[in-house]
Amino acid sequence: MAVRMRLRRMGRKKKPFYRIVVAESRFARDGRFIEAVGYYNPMTKPADISLKEDRIMHWLSNGVQPSKTVKNILQDKGLWLKWDLTKKKEDPAKIEAELKKWQEEKELKLKRIEAEKAQQAKETKKVEKKEAVKEEPKEEPKEEVKEEAKVAAEEAPKEEAAEVKKEDAAPAEESEKADA
Repeated sequence: MAVRMRLRRMGRKKKPFYRIVVAESRFARDGRFIEAVGYYNPMTKPADISLKEDRIMHWLSNGVQPSKTVKNILQDKGLWLKWDLTKKKEDPAKIEAELKKWQEEKELKLKRIEAEKAQQAKETKKVEKKEAVKEEPKEEPKEEVKEEAKVAAEEAPKEEAAEVKKEDAAPAEESEKADA
């Protein structure tokens, strides 16, 4: 009889909620189980996890093997580190010191991740502002150029007509000078 610690799916369609249970491996995923030792709700941000630490340690000491997902949850909460140190028969004071150190490192990591996200958000805002600034001047000159082109197009025939009249008048003046 192989006993495992695994997730038991509950909740409704598209809204999963899991209980962490100790069950025989031959039982169905959502079937019979020996004991519920916690729950995991992945629908909340961050995921909501509740564990009965003393019962988990009891079952691990009795040889229960966790599934990959449950092992990841235990690692996330620090119970797996505590279990490893207990298994190595470390001093309880040393175990507490290691857990505090691990907790501080985890908090620093979370702060660093939040800072990186904030920095990325600032950079994307800067890029969006630059693109907006670049787009606005491009649109205005096009309109100005179009207006200038229209004005120039309207004035061009008038200027050409004036030039043609001057050219016509100039040869007449030259012919008058030649006649005189």
